[in-house]
Amino acid sequence: MSDSEDTVLAAVGPRLRALRQARGTTLTELANETGLTPSTLSRLENGKRRPTLEQLLPLARAYRVPLDELVGSEHAGDPRVHLRPVTHQGMTFVPLNRRAGGIQAFKVVYPPASVWGAPALKTHEGYEWFYVMNGTIRLVLGKQDLVLRAGEAAEFDTRVPHWIGSADERSAELLTLIGVQGEKVHLAVFPD
Repeated sequence: MSDSEDTVLAAVGPRLRALRQARGTTLTELANETGLTPSTLSRLENGKRRPTLEQLLPLARAYRVPLDELVGSEHAGDPRVHLRPVTHQGMTFVPLNRRAGGIQAFKVVYPPASVWGAPALKTHEGYEWFYVMNGTIRLVLGKQDLVLRAGEAAEFDTRVPHWIGSADERSAELLTLIGVQGEKVHLAVFPD
């Protein structure tokens, strides 16, 4: 076995312990869930026993994590698209869907207002709808300067000059839907 394999295997135990402790589970509870004995689990966590695939599979299921996360392996070229958060100009975008065309969904986290300078209005093709989940948002839309709080929503044509940012010294979170080809969000109203 190579040194790098030894290093990977040595890191499994602390990872297993951290997952169990974060979950607030005892060795006995985990043993009941996985079919492994408490002593085996303890030896795995303390690095006194090398993990086998037969031991790691039920642990991955119990912790609801991919097997790769337990062993800390490098990304192995999965052909699927994995939606990962992206930070751009201080904002964090968490994609919630990915498809060609159509409406795109994101969770967007805006940093505190002090991070921004004066609003720089921009335009682009599309239509946007957002819902303020946390914090307070400032929306400059053409000549309007609006403040929206948690629970409020806005929708607008993105060809109108606009700027969005946190309205105060707290970060703010939005659920945003953007139709880059100008699609509008369709809302249905149901009678009581």
